[in-house]
Amino acid sequence: MDLGLDGKVALVTGASQGIGFGIAKELALEGARVAISSRTQERIEAAAEQIGARAYVHDTVDLDAAPALIEAVERDLGPIDILVTNTGGPPGGDPLEFTREQWEAAHRELVVAAIEMIELVVPGMRERGFGRVIFVGTVGSLRPGNRTPHYYAAKAALPNLTVGLAKELAGTGITVNTVSPGIIATDEVRERFRRTAARRGWSDDEAERRAIAEFMPNPSGRAGQVEEVGALVAFLASRHAGYINGANLRIDGGAADVAL
Repeated sequence: MDLGLDGKVALVTGASQGIGFGIAKELALEGARVAISSRTQERIEAAAEQIGARAYVHDTVDLDAAPALIEAVERDLGPIDILVTNTGGPPGGDPLEFTREQWEAAHRELVVAAIEMIELVVPGMRERGFGRVIFVGTVGSLRPGNRTPHYYAAKAALPNLTVGLAKELAGTGITVNTVSPGIIATDEVRERFRRTAARRGWSDDEAERRAIAEFMPNPSGRAGQVEEVGALVAFLASRHAGYINGANLRIDGGAADVAL
């Protein structure tokens, strides 16, 4: 299927590795002109070189830096057609010992930073009659853990924000959706599987299956692949997905349907 992304300009934040990198790679494979950002120059430049993207150093926590990022991308590649906001989580701990600053920082990084960018790109999308805004959420919003409630609470805001923005922008050619991954086999997650296997005496070959069954059960019995998340986002970014709007699309192997 031709997704019609050839020549479209996409910005993917938090894309030096993991899910963000997988999304950027799929968009690039579909012919999009991809900009990727992350706070670490060496890592984001290495990632960009791998997939033929353009690298930008940007820390999403720095809200005042958003205009400079958008301006740089549009100067180098053209007006942004596709914005994918992807941000990792803050460190965990005892939720009753989190400071006010930690709660506020999580909301700032995961919600407010995305809004800052959306406000900057939507006017141009509206003028051109086409735009795709895609949040990367988490299925943990439906099945939150107990060590990072500030992360899950902030991420849970994204599907609701999605609906509000989708209604506001309906009929403009712009769609707004959230993709909510479950356990995805990023390098970090694979390393977690290996550490668990070493503690439990499991072989590396059975680490993923046994860890999923014990700690993160889903009917698929496996972790998802970053390419699978990337493929879903690429479709949502395409011309074929114009009638998908305001949705929160889980990609979790059915994990959210497993009883607590």
